[in-house]
Amino acid sequence: MKLQVSVKATDLQNVAGAFKGTSDPFAVLTLLAKDRNSKPVILGKTEVVKNSLDADWASTFFVDFELGQPANILVKIFDEVSEGDNKSMGSCLFNIGATLGAKGNTKAKKIQDDGGKIYLRVEKAKEFGLLRLKMAGEELSNTDGWFNKSDPFYQFRKKDQGFRGSEWNIVHKSEYIKDNLDPEWDEAQIDLGALCGGDHDQILYLDLYDNESSGEHELMGQIETSVNGLLESDGFTLMKDGEETGRIIVQEAELLDEDGNPISEDEEETPAGEVPTEWTSNKASFTDYILGGCEINMCVAIDFTGSNGDPRQLGTLHHFNSDGSKNDYEKAVAAICGVLAQYDSDKKFPVYGFGAKYDGEVNHCFQCGEEEEADGVEGILEAYKHTFETGLIMSSPTVVTTVLEKAAEAAVQSQAAAASQGKQKYTTLVILTDGAVSDVQATAECLAAISFAPLSVVIVGIGSADFGSMQFLDDSGPSGIDISQFVDFNAHQHDWKSLTSATLDEIPKQLVNYFWSRGIKPNHPDQVEEEDIVVEPEEEEIEIPQPVKKLTKKQLKRQKEKEMA
Repeated sequence: MKLQVSVKATDLQNVAGAFKGTSDPFAVLTLLAKDRNSKPVILGKTEVVKNSLDADWASTFFVDFELGQPANILVKIFDEVSEGDNKSMGSCLFNIGATLGAKGNTKAKKIQDDGGKIYLRVEKAKEFGLLRLKMAGEELSNTDGWFNKSDPFYQFRKKDQGFRGSEWNIVHKSEYIKDNLDPEWDEAQIDLGALCGGDHDQILYLDLYDNESSGEHELMGQIETSVNGLLESDGFTLMKDGEETGRIIVQEAELLDEDGNPISEDEEETPAGEVPTEWTSNKASFTDYILGGCEINMCVAIDFTGSNGDPRQLGTLHHFNSDGSKNDYEKAVAAICGVLAQYDSDKKFPVYGFGAKYDGEVNHCFQCGEEEEADGVEGILEAYKHTFETGLIMSSPTVVTTVLEKAAEAAVQSQAAAASQGKQKYTTLVILTDGAVSDVQATAECLAAISFAPLSVVIVGIGSADFGSMQFLDDSGPSGIDISQFVDFNAHQHDWKSLTSATLDEIPKQLVNYFWSRGIKPNHPDQVEEEDIVVEPEEEEIEIPQPVKKLTKKQLKRQKEKEMA
């Protein structure tokens, strides 16, 4: 799913210095690396808000998000300094999943040392389609001296409304072509939501620059246009200081839908700013329901059958390591439940056990922990450990039908209570087991019988048993509705990202199918007032190494002169 991210800050510290007025803050958003094999991605920089310690930036950023995949955005705020290095004003780290599940889809955090607060909001990215564009330059004026040629690139700017009025912000930038006054740039597919907000007549500035490694690019010329202007014209004359400086040739320009398919000319024209219905799916998405306040309740069921081995013996599945490292059951809870917990407002989770004897009888569904609901993921882990202090006898067989029926009943009651208040609730049952269920057919029939419930079932196989028969449960039953997913923990135990992705892969689709098939549309996104947002405590700052800028010959010369002075 594609999300749109916006940011604001309040009560910032003034770092401009004595007699230098008030800071001019801007923010840089960086998507942190998902794993060791990937790198941080700079999402972009906001506009600068002049002379303000309360910045409501107009710039928005886009990020692809998948349930179960780590997605953390670092927001760093700087005071723009005209001469010298920009000054840091603080930073905060935001988890996209947690923000998506928060009230109003907004999170707020304190900056260290009373440096103010940063607010991050996520919403569904509006789909306005794409502009496929291929352009070239012709007889451009050289700005690079007698013996060199310019390295031209183009950029589009649009007007955004910020805290201090309107500003022109860069929304697209091409690659640069080295030493060429008749460049031909690569074809680009530009998101129309970012480019013009779906308004094909919105004024855009097309700027042409000579690329400089220092970042101090030199303007070669510019023109004023729009998306419709690009579609209807074969080229433009560039102007700079009242003089012509060459031409931009529009070689190809056409509108595409969000899947990259051309939009035929006979399609009905859509009023500016509206989303063409034929461009988007009529069916709501997982994002629509979550942004509308739908909560995902979670319950956990843990296998206490004898096949797990004596927990007092090293190497068995329920053994608690003396060095504090987690066993595989604990790892699965931390990884999977840690993600789902973000979408539950009260963070209270029932924890069930099955496959153990109490008073001589095998119990196929019993409470783990002293309380009916565990408090957060740590509470789930504590309830799990506490169960071994209750005098149970690990037994057999492996039966999960009782747990399934109990979870389905709770899910139905939870959604009914939510619906009476105009809200929506969905439930996910996470079953952790060390082996195949004793009666696969009975389990499949039970899944089919409870497929009417607002429930997804995630079964995680722990250990090295043969789980071949469990794959049968991953298919839709006689009802034709698939509410279950089986994942072999060992196949993903060295990659938590892979584990959570595989485990939670089908939940978004199952949630949407439940509500949509019953004619239950997403609620409108929650609107939350700033004073109602819980501000989380400050955290340690995260430093991301910045690439060293290459200096131009002129800058190197000045640097040497300063050193010799």
